[in-house]
Amino acid sequence: MDSSWEDLTLAFSRTSMFPFFDIAHYLVSVMALKHRPGAVEGAWKNPFSSWFSAMLHCFGGGILSCILLAEPPLRFFANHTNVLLASSIWYIIFFCPWDLISQGYSFLPVQLLAAGMKEVTRTWKIIGGITHANSYYKNGWLVMIAIGWAQGAGGIIITNFEQLLKGDWKPEGNEWLKMSYPSKVTLLGSLIFTFQHTKHLTISKHNLMFLYTIFLVTTKITMMITETSSVTLAPFEDILSRMLFGWQHHFSLCEKKCGAKSSSNGTGSSVSKPITDGSDNVKRKHSKKTE
Repeated sequence: MDSSWEDLTLAFSRTSMFPFFDIAHYLVSVMALKHRPGAVEGAWKNPFSSWFSAMLHCFGGGILSCILLAEPPLRFFANHTNVLLASSIWYIIFFCPWDLISQGYSFLPVQLLAAGMKEVTRTWKIIGGITHANSYYKNGWLVMIAIGWAQGAGGIIITNFEQLLKGDWKPEGNEWLKMSYPSKVTLLGSLIFTFQHTKHLTISKHNLMFLYTIFLVTTKITMMITETSSVTLAPFEDILSRMLFGWQHHFSLCEKKCGAKSSSNGTGSSVSKPITDGSDNVKRKHSKKTE
C-alpha cells in the first residue's frame, strides 16, 4: 500500500504542465478577462491593449517575481512557445466566429475541468518560485515565501496595476488591503513548501505536492458547484488573530470592565448616604414626639 502511494505521488510530481495544463491556465485567465465589462468592445477597438492585458493575466506571476528579484520583467517573452500558445487562446476566445469557444466554455463540466487543471499549475508555480528564490538567496525563507506567493498569485496583483492604468481600479479590489481567497491559499502554500524546503517539515515534497493540490482542486470545484465566491477561512483567521494580536484588546476590555465596576460601586455608596441620612432624620423626629 505504501509503495503504491509513493508511486502515485511521485508520478504526479513529475507530471509536465505543458501543454494541457498550461492551456487550461491560459483559457481560465483569458475567460476571466473577457467577462469584464467592456472587454469585448475594447478588444475590437484596441486589439493590442486587449492582448497585453491577456498576457498580464497569463504571465502576471512570473512578471511580479522577476520584478521582486530585480530581473527583466519581460523575460517571459523569451519562451516563444508559451507566448504563442497564450496569444492563440486569446485570439480564438475574443475573435472566434459565432463565439463558439465561449459557448463551449459555458458548460459547467468544461469549467470544472479547466479550473481544476489551473489549480494544479498553481502548485507547480509556487514550487518553481521557491526554488528560483533559493538559487539567489540560499535558505532565505522570507524571500522564498514572497517569491513563491508572487509566482502563484502575482497575476491578481499585476492586473490590479493594469486596471489602475486603465482607470478601472476600485479600492475594494486592492489585493494588498483585502486579499482574495486565491491569494490567501497561495500564501499558505508558499509557507508550507518553504518550510518543507528548509527541512522544517518532515514530509517529502512529492507527498506534499499531491496533498496540497488535492486541497486546491477540491475547494475550487466546491466553490464553483455551490456558487460561492470563496471557501471561508474566517474561523481560522479569527483564532490566529486572537492568538497573535488579541492580547492588547483583551487587556483593554478587562480595564473597561474594572472601571465600570468601580464606577458602579462609587454610585452605590453615594446613593446609600442619603438613605442613611433620611433614616437619621426620621429617628430625630420620632424622639422629639416622644419627648
